[in-house]
Amino acid sequence: MSKLGRTPRVLSMPLDIDGAEGANAGLKRVACRVAAALLALAIVLFDTLSTLEGAVAVLYVVVVLLAARTARRADILWATAGSVVLTLLAYIDSHGFNHVGAQTLRACVSLAAIGGTALLALQNQRATNKLAGQARLLNLSHDMIFVRDNAGLITFWNRSAEEVYGWSARQAIGRVADDLLSTRYPEQRASIEAALLDTGRWEGTLEQRTKAGSTIVVESRWVVQCDHLRRPIEIMETHTDVTDRKVAYAALVASERRFRRMFDASRIGVVQEDWGALRTELTKLGLLNGDALDAHLVSHPEFVERARTLVNIVDVNPALMAMLRRDAVSSSEVLESVDDVLSENDRTFASALLAFARGDAFLEGETEMVRADGSRFPVLFTITYPTVDDADGSVLVFVVDHTERKQAQDAVLAAQAELAHAARVSTLGELTASIAHEVNQPLMAVVTSGEAGMRWLKRPVPDLHEVETAMARIISEGRRASEIVKRIRAFLTKAPAQQDALSPAALIDDAVRLVEHEFTREQVSLRLDVDPALPDIVGDRIQLQQVLVNLMVNACQAMAGQSAPRVLAIRAARTGADSLVISVSDTGPGVAAENLERLFDPFFTTKQQGMGMGLAICRSTAQAHGGGLSVVNSPGAGASFQLTLAVSPDTIEQS
Repeated sequence: MSKLGRTPRVLSMPLDIDGAEGANAGLKRVACRVAAALLALAIVLFDTLSTLEGAVAVLYVVVVLLAARTARRADILWATAGSVVLTLLAYIDSHGFNHVGAQTLRACVSLAAIGGTALLALQNQRATNKLAGQARLLNLSHDMIFVRDNAGLITFWNRSAEEVYGWSARQAIGRVADDLLSTRYPEQRASIEAALLDTGRWEGTLEQRTKAGSTIVVESRWVVQCDHLRRPIEIMETHTDVTDRKVAYAALVASERRFRRMFDASRIGVVQEDWGALRTELTKLGLLNGDALDAHLVSHPEFVERARTLVNIVDVNPALMAMLRRDAVSSSEVLESVDDVLSENDRTFASALLAFARGDAFLEGETEMVRADGSRFPVLFTITYPTVDDADGSVLVFVVDHTERKQAQDAVLAAQAELAHAARVSTLGELTASIAHEVNQPLMAVVTSGEAGMRWLKRPVPDLHEVETAMARIISEGRRASEIVKRIRAFLTKAPAQQDALSPAALIDDAVRLVEHEFTREQVSLRLDVDPALPDIVGDRIQLQQVLVNLMVNACQAMAGQSAPRVLAIRAARTGADSLVISVSDTGPGVAAENLERLFDPFFTTKQQGMGMGLAICRSTAQAHGGGLSVVNSPGAGASFQLTLAVSPDTIEQS
């Protein structure tokens, strides 16, 4: 410890007087006043009645000092005035007005002593009040403040120190601070003292113990006060309790470490992006609004490319770097903006811009990203946007590489296409007789027309008009046979699925032509009820044709052999703004109740030679076209299959 001088006593005095302490102070003032009055009375009596010659009036100085103990200016003034008056009265009573001598000199000395003491008492009171006011300010501070002397003894202890540490000022004053608080320093105490004496101040973090036994962390600031010879006389320590802040900071650090571990160890790609520059640009253009930005993108589609360069990449986790096949250490592989990872054909960033401008919480989608070698790979992504209150403002993007899933999906679609093709072949196998009959009709007509033409030519006078007519019939029937073959070949084709605008009426008509001989062979009456004003649908003509053919063949087979009328009804009507339904109904026995739940399951069939894939393929085809396939069963009265299809978006906009 450095050697310090004595600390002014005022700092050791209680500063806030209330309760029992206030009552004690009041009694002390009364006692001082009574003592001063009694002493003054004793002095005046002794000075007046005694025959001893001396400066008895000098004893009034003690009266003034007793009055000063009350710390009241009025008491000092009253005591001084009373002492002066009593001195003069005693002098006049003993010596009168005409005597001037040694007694007069002693009286003047006594008056001077009284006056000087009063002045000094008043000055001391002003200084004491000033110090007490400053000490009261320290008492009002929320920080813990105490003053210690050269031995480390506490000489001042403010109210906050009482509340936080638990010791009152009476208990703390006079104790060694380090022993009382069990202070633990971040470094050697000697080096801290050396720094304090060298610079006059020191700051650091300490750990201290309260009266209750709990440990608190404080930010400590020390200031040394020196005398006129620049010798240290006292040290004031100001402590701020940062225990909660320290705990919160430790929790924050732990949270950041956990986040970092999750960020680095996650197998999902994570990108931290800064959209601040983009927000500034949108604000400047007045486009930080979903509708305004949408209208701007329609007229200025090139803004999307500029916006991609404004979104900076802050951090990328190892999983995404592996997806991109980039080396995070190499400076040439540093990613600056999302423009470095998105393909030039990306169409999702515009949606991300609109979601950001609308204030959406997140956006999910699918796009392609570009690897370091320029190759592309499909990803699923989720963008999480910051809230208004989020000061960080970071945008997090979670990315999943679904290349394998895409390949598996493509394999499944290819297998479904093969299975659908097999089903079509199987269906045509069942329609062999119908196909042979349908092709045989135009061929027989060709033969008949050819024979007739030959007969007209062999006449003595050939009838060229009849020959021309026969040739025209041959050409017509040949084209008819060609159309039949084309229809069958198209039905069997393995070409990729197409998304074309299709007329429901034409689709139904083409499917009916493929099965119409089956209707004749099975003696099935066909009833068509198709709304001529139906809008177009979007889909693959062959796939949808297969669904209708399959449903019609099943209906014919369900009614085969029954004596009741065999009627197949096909109806098409619009069911809403964005959908229509095509129903295929028969008058057969219907579907058995126990088979209804499994009717659309793969490989479930009620036919002895059936594959069990027809209805399963029909339902998956309908779902792939944005619709569905269901059945309405009436046991004993037939079944009705409802094919729901989505209407073309262009048709919806026109309506």
